[in-house]
This record gives sequence, C-alpha cells and structure tokens, in this order.
Amino acid sequence: MFWHNRPFTDTLALAPMTTTPRPKRKPTPRTASGKLPIDLALQGGGSHGAFTWGVLDRLLEEESLEISAISGTSAGAMNAVALAAGLMEGGRDGARRVLRQFWTRVAEISPFHKLQSSPLSAAFGPAQALMAPWLAPFKQFNAALGSQLSPYQLNPLNLNPLRDILVETVDFKRVCACHKTQLFISATQVRTGALRVFGQHELTADMVMASACLPLLFQAVEIDGEAYWDGGYAGNPSLMPLITDTPADDLLLVQINPVLRDTVPRRASDILDRINEVTFNASLLKEMRSIALLKQLIEGEGRAGQRHRQPLFKRVQDLRVHLIDGGESLSPLGAASKTETQWSFLSKLHELGHASADRWLLAHGQHLGERSSFDLAGVLDG
Repeated sequence: MFWHNRPFTDTLALAPMTTTPRPKRKPTPRTASGKLPIDLALQGGGSHGAFTWGVLDRLLEEESLEISAISGTSAGAMNAVALAAGLMEGGRDGARRVLRQFWTRVAEISPFHKLQSSPLSAAFGPAQALMAPWLAPFKQFNAALGSQLSPYQLNPLNLNPLRDILVETVDFKRVCACHKTQLFISATQVRTGALRVFGQHELTADMVMASACLPLLFQAVEIDGEAYWDGGYAGNPSLMPLITDTPADDLLLVQINPVLRDTVPRRASDILDRINEVTFNASLLKEMRSIALLKQLIEGEGRAGQRHRQPLFKRVQDLRVHLIDGGESLSPLGAASKTETQWSFLSKLHELGHASADRWLLAHGQHLGERSSFDLAGVLDG
C-alpha cells in the first residue's frame, strides 16, 4: 500500500496547516434547534480515557454544538455509551452526570480509594506517591507472571469488575433507544483479525467489553459465536462510519495515544510500551491516510463542487477534520499509567482534558462548520 514504507513519525499531531487554496465549502446546515452537528472519534487508552471524559465534559457545556455521532474504541467506547445513556436520562447535564458516575466507580475499585478519601490523605500526601516505592516490586512480579501465563490460566473465572461498573452505571436500553446521537463501537475479531463495528441498536455491555478486551489481561469476549479482542488493533477508532452513515461534515478526533516519541526506548518495558503505542495508532494513521489520499484525488481530478456519481466522494470532499491531541499532556505519564485508577489520577486527567478542549475551542471553535482546523494532507506529506 502507499504508506507501507513511511516512518511512524508521520504524526497527526505535527502536521502543519497547508497554505494551498482550497475550494470554498458551503457551511454545514444547522439542526432544527439551531445547533451545529459534529461527529466525535474517541481513541482507546485505558485509564487515559479520563482525559477524553474531560474533553466531553467541556464540549457538553457548549450549547451551540450538537454531538451527531460518536465512533469509539475501548475507553472511548465506554465514554460513548455513558454519554448516550446520560443524554436520554437528562440531556447534557445527564450525560455529564453519567460520565462522572462511571469514572467515579472506576476509581472506587482502586486499592488506594479508601486511603485517598480519608483524612490521612491530606496528612500524608497522595496515596500513589506514598505507596509507589513499596508496590513497584509487586508490579514487576505481576508483569513477569503475565508474560508467562495467559488470562485463561490467571483468571479462569473470567472476573472483570469493569463490566460490573459498566452495567451499574450505563442503562443499555437507553443507549440502544438513543435518538440524540449515533454510536459506532469497534472490536477486533480474533479468528480473522477483521474490524467489527457494532451499531447502536444492538449494543450490549459485552460488545463494549469486547472493544476493551486486552488479550494478555482478559479472556476474549464471545458474541454470537465469535471471539473478540480490543478494537484498537483494527480501528482506534474507526472513522469511516462517521463519513458514510452520519450527516455531520465536521469530524473531531480526540487522540490520547502519543504518536511521536523523541527518544528510542532501550529498556525492555519501554520497548514494549512503544510497541503498544505504535500498534494502537497504526489503524488510525492508515485510515487517515486513506481519507487524505481520496480527498487529494477528488480535488486533483477537478471534481470539487461538481456532482459525484458516488455519494462517498461527496461526503469525503465536504469532510472537515479537527483534532484535540492529548499526546503532549499524556506522553510523560508513560504507558504503564494506563492501568492507574486512583481518583486523584483520574480527576487530574479529567482536568487536563477539559482544559485542552477549552483551549481548542478558543483557538479553533470558529472553524467548525467552515473549514478544517487540522491539515489532513499533512498526514500524507510526513
């Protein structure tokens, strides 16, 4: 394929805005309520999904915007279903409330939660910093054990408290019946390696757990006789449903997996972490390059503004792409922090996400409905 020998540092985050004149687009029509529809693409990334929670919290405060659809993977999928259930329960405030309930419950399964919520935490500082030196050997032992034994051996009963939290906090009947947004949840079929996108009308807790199933931590999730692993391997997240199946022309990607690293990892753990980052960004970069190439071909053929025989060409031509990049904020934390669930950590990520979305709206909010604020062509240029 055309991208196979390009370096991984064809980063989304660093693509410069082009100065090449573009054909003038018609602004996206507002909804009946006068709001601007936007689509969201939410990456997975473990507990770093709390950054995305902060972004969503800020976007929900913006009364002029309407979230038309969400494509989510792993933690992005969990954020998506929590938002949809909350919208049906109580509109924007309901969505913000359910999102907070979900992440609060995630923190409550942390072994540090009791200590952090007690008066002792104020006297002795954050529990994570207090206990980290003592827990480091146990984490290293668990990592070594996990590399030798599969989750079928380590967890034969397939216990997963995250599924219980999902069922407790998200009403899936409301999710399936939600008419205020559309959802597309990605998972990877184990047998074929193919991407499976679950539509909103069929969503269950198991489908969301399949989207978040890391194969070295959890047993594959079986749905209708097929086994599934984390959607990040095949679509993190999948963008095409937002182009083919929704009316909005503005697509906002919330990226939480760092694309660019300035140093070459040398320790075994750092190498594995970087492999993880490369793997979980590869499908997104591939899809972005495909869309960028298609846009380039359409404009190169001089068809801009003309009638297209294929509706997809028209949708791609009109697509406006935007990016909120959490990589700069999250990359110093390291991949190992994706399993940290202390409330102090999650709430800090929420603050970072909220602030990032606020800065993005100030800098690029006026571009919504008018033009891309992220240069998709830069992904091809490298």
